[in-house]
Amino acid sequence: MSRSQRLLDLIQILRRHRFPVTGLTLAAELNISVRTLYRDIATLQEQGANIQGEPGLGYILQPGFMLPPLMFSEDEIQALVLGSRWVSKRSDGQLSAAAKNALAKIAAVLPEDLRMSLESTTLLIGPADNSGADAALLPQIRQAIKDERKIEIVYRSLKNESSSRVIWPFALGYFEQVQILIAWCESRQSFRHFRTDCIISLKRRDERYPKRRQRLLKEWQDKEQISPQ
Repeated sequence: MSRSQRLLDLIQILRRHRFPVTGLTLAAELNISVRTLYRDIATLQEQGANIQGEPGLGYILQPGFMLPPLMFSEDEIQALVLGSRWVSKRSDGQLSAAAKNALAKIAAVLPEDLRMSLESTTLLIGPADNSGADAALLPQIRQAIKDERKIEIVYRSLKNESSSRVIWPFALGYFEQVQILIAWCESRQSFRHFRTDCIISLKRRDERYPKRRQRLLKEWQDKEQISPQ
């Protein structure tokens, strides 16, 4: 176990106890020596943790201490790397660059042992075909969802049937080979799913749609019987 992980575990153990817990108990739970425990407690105190107590009497963590925002466990690091690598290979250029930049920022401020874990992870993402014509439209779609704006699209179905629609976009589903735009369709007066690679053209309208996107998402989830993640 890395030292960063051990400090994180120590904080979580102290949070579970409402009354002082002895150093022997803490050391046994962490499977470390009492001397190492004392050093770890001193390190956390230097970082701002209000740990009260002393050897022989026990320790208690006073409420209010927040861990540094980038104190991740090794499993959390691997999840972040895997997710970022997936996004960088399965999304448009703008989101791909954002994923790489975010990972670089995290790596720059991690403790050395966790940074090594990030850089040496063996969880890999296979190559993907990002050559679809929809790549240029995805940033526009995401912005319309964020701003809750209507958009006009020309859509060609898989049956090669074209139609023009005004829709209220509120979510994007990312799958292995395709992205699905979820929206309320004014012409159908119902929720519809659109493959983004079948959208021929897109025009953003200035008007907002009348419902909040969170409300639309909830109504769609209820209709599709999908539990919120």
